[in-house]
Order: sequence, then structure tokens, then C-alpha cells
Amino acid sequence: QVQLVESGGGLVQAGGSLRLSCAASKSIFSMNNILWYRQTPGKQREWVASLVSGGATNYEESVKGRFTISRDSALNTGYLQMNNLKPEDTGVYSCNADLRTTSGGRLNRYWGQGTQVTVSS
Repeated sequence: QVQLVESGGGLVQAGGSLRLSCAASKSIFSMNNILWYRQTPGKQREWVASLVSGGATNYEESVKGRFTISRDSALNTGYLQMNNLKPEDTGVYSCNADLRTTSGGRLNRYWGQGTQVTVSS
């Protein structure tokens, strides 16, 4: 069974940068329609950024100009580059994407378990 695995989280000072990765746990045919979310205890999961298969990107207003979503189609890996991080960016970041495990196979949407991002003042 395929799953998404996020990596790249950590503890950084305000103003620092991190790059998160979202990769399938094993070989897949394709990854499409990638979204990143973040969640803080006591708050609902918040959408952060999205990249649709057509190439269009969208960002939550508070991260616009600081975060960049991208993907490497050859590696079937999604990324979230986070620059000029603020304490308010702290949370568990999870990726969500459509995966096709084999050519002509079923297309399903998957969630990763998330990676912790902590930004100190």
C-alpha cells in the first residue's frame, strides 16, 4: 500500500527557511494536484498552498510571497519552500495528492502523516 511521507520539518528561528518534501513510500505512476496543509492543536487544519496538474499555484494569503509550492514530476515528489518563517507558521504540515500507482490504475487521494515545523521568536 502506497502512502505519502513528508520530510524536512524542524525547529528554526524566525526569518529562517525550510523546504518540505512530499514523496510516495514506493514507486508510483504519477502524482498530481498537490496541496499542503498545516494544523496546530486547537485549530482546524488550514490550507496553505496548492499546485494543480495544469501548473496553476495558489496560496493562503498569509504565506503569499514567502512560500513556494512545486513538484518534480520525474521524481513524483512535491515540495513546499518556506522562507522568512514566522512563529505563526508553526504547525504540523501535511501533503495531500492524487496518486496513480500504476498506468491505467485507480486514481486515489492520499494524505501524509505530517512533519512538524516549529518557528521560534
